[in-house]
Amino acid sequence: MNDNSSRPLRLGTRRSKLAMAQSGQVAQAVQQLTGRPVELVEITTYGDVSRESLAQIGGTGVFVSALRDALLAGEIDFAVHSLKDLPTKQPEDLALAAIPPREDPRDVLVARDGLTFETLPEGSRIGTGSPRRMAQLNAWARELGKEIETVPIRGNIDTRIGFVTKGELDAVVLAAAGLSRIGRSAEVSQFLEPDAVLPAPGQGALAIECAMTNAPLAATLAELDDPYTRVAVTAERSLLAALEAGCSAPVGALADLSPSPDEQIVTEMRLRGVVGTTDGKTLVQLSITGPVPSSSEEAVAMGHELAAAMLDKGAAGLMGERAL
Repeated sequence: MNDNSSRPLRLGTRRSKLAMAQSGQVAQAVQQLTGRPVELVEITTYGDVSRESLAQIGGTGVFVSALRDALLAGEIDFAVHSLKDLPTKQPEDLALAAIPPREDPRDVLVARDGLTFETLPEGSRIGTGSPRRMAQLNAWARELGKEIETVPIRGNIDTRIGFVTKGELDAVVLAAAGLSRIGRSAEVSQFLEPDAVLPAPGQGALAIECAMTNAPLAATLAELDDPYTRVAVTAERSLLAALEAGCSAPVGALADLSPSPDEQIVTEMRLRGVVGTTDGKTLVQLSITGPVPSSSEEAVAMGHELAAAMLDKGAAGLMGERAL
């Protein structure tokens, strides 16, 4: 990077409304930290232009690779990603400089007439592009004793909600954080609690990445890091990695941080994981609880421990996509 402090810092971002909104929030924070202007550099990724399902194109990294290429080529100084889109293996030449405080990690239902999942009528059609969501929604419907149809969809938030407003679908499932970041939380019909639907590993968190060769910028960006969010998502992502599953595999995970009785300090972390067939007929869902990890290594070990227990219960046979 050119050290000329008068030059704007170039932040690489995807072009979607959501990506631009969350990158804009990070740009403001970095501008306050550095006193330097930050300009957004819009980059189109393969995942943005492909119309295939994420499972077909091998979800892992399809929204990330073009941004990383621009970083390594020196075309941008840093990049902002949705953490759940990042492959679990971090490239040696790129630094995951900061993971800011996480937004609400839950999934939400946007349904016609403000219906909840429980009140959707028999045979309702629910749109989602995620095998993870399909598996858990179908399992939940089976528990309730009703039939639903999960319909594969792609597209940005406007497109997905449009399927409901136009009457093509009864509901869609989206990430709470995405709707919050673009100011559309009022359209949520129901927040789906993790007991019913575990989110994607890292959902609701952002990742700020820069080149390893730019140590001064990495050190500055690190001031935006939230250590509790980092250990939580590290545990979730290490579970995904140990299952050898890509980010479009039907795997959900969430690490909850529990405060002490006086709520002054966080003392425990519970890591939950789920793997299931998309028809919801078979789920492996387990959890472990332990002291809050004091390092990334401890968080990784926690994820690996839960993954081993899930594999013992047959999780490997439930994943359509296996990461190589």
